Amino acid sequence: MASEVAQIPAEETPAVAAAEKPEEPEKPAAQPADSAAAPAAAPAVEKASEDGEADKKDEAGKQEKQQDGEEPKKEEPAAAAVAAKSEASPAQKFNVHKTNFEKDIIYLYQFSRTPLLPSLSPYCLKVETWLRLVGLKYENVDHKMRFRSKKGQLPFIELNGEEIADSAIIIKELSSKYEKNLDSGLTAEQRNVSYATIAMLENHLIWIIFYWRAKYPDNVLKGYKVNLQHALGLRLPNSILNFFFKITFGRKWFQGTKKLKAHGIGVHSAEEIEEFGKNDLKVLSEMLDCKPFFFGDEPTTLDVVAFAVLSQLHYLSKDIAYPLRDYMTEKCPNLIGHVSRMKDKCFPDWDEICTKLDLNAHIPKPEPETKEGKEGGEQEKSNEQEGTEGDKIEKELEKDKSNEKESTEENKEKEETK
Repeated sequence: MASEVAQIPAEETPAVAAAEKPEEPEKPAAQPADSAAAPAAAPAVEKASEDGEADKKDEAGKQEKQQDGEEPKKEEPAAAAVAAKSEASPAQKFNVHKTNFEKDIIYLYQFSRTPLLPSLSPYCLKVETWLRLVGLKYENVDHKMRFRSKKGQLPFIELNGEEIADSAIIIKELSSKYEKNLDSGLTAEQRNVSYATIAMLENHLIWIIFYWRAKYPDNVLKGYKVNLQHALGLRLPNSILNFFFKITFGRKWFQGTKKLKAHGIGVHSAEEIEEFGKNDLKVLSEMLDCKPFFFGDEPTTLDVVAFAVLSQLHYLSKDIAYPLRDYMTEKCPNLIGHVSRMKDKCFPDWDEICTKLDLNAHIPKPEPETKEGKEGGEQEKSNEQEGTEGDKIEKELEKDKSNEKESTEENKEKEETK
């Protein structure tokens, strides 16, 4: 019976629990052999019955509290669960330069502006041209050329706390994320031609331009009218900065020649390198022919890359002699037309960029209050004040006139009474 009492379910009502009382066990006959076991069994049965009755009383108390409208106390959660809830999740940290970034805004890190060209880097100009052509929101970060990507390169972008470096990878990632593929309308053959031509531009023609820049650093400053004071954000005079630029560039010339030789272009003579560049320009000119863009009426990725590279030649100052630029102007006029069309399509604010050296000329800015507007506002306020003062004076004059009339009428009445 003790086992039956212990097995009463907790969900039973108090009436059911009270009705089932345990029957008293019958006293066994005196048996000498079992006399030691009987006293030991009796306390166990009594203890079990007491435990069962205690459980019934607890259950009855819970049911009575529920009937009276009191909710039973809930059991406290485990210590581990409490600790897990109490610990707040740490704020996510982003390893980027622009920590106060806005969501889905592309932050572009590139070189500073010049008076003749938005960027001296064809790779930087390539990324910015692509961003403008596909219509993505971006903002140039004015870092005065202090930052580089984790790969040690410019350009690179930061998007939602993540860094993406290398111009080709940037365009690939963004076109996939935002579904902005400029080559979606090309055939398989056209895509292969585009890929091979871009490789020629970026791995051959660009290096020919870099060879000239590395050999004539002074012509780079003069040819693009570079203002180092503005580009680097320093207060030193440009004459001193230009001097140190030539020294540092001269030191890096040895490193640059090593890279040029490692690439393969640097082992050739200047005349041979110039001939290589002319051959590249001739191929591009024949591919473009009389079309507005390389594959028809709309620009593709090839047009973006070609514009970024050819602009480095076309917008070099005419005061600086450069045979490769002269060859493109004289023998490849359709390439000049292509550069102009891409400029008008992607950079309608080109003149503003080059005159003001503004990195974010494409972002609308609030109109500042002009002096004329301020003076006009002050004049209106003064006119209003003068008007109110004039009204007050007129009212006072009317009062005086009315008082005079009243006084004259009173005097007449007095005279008449006399």
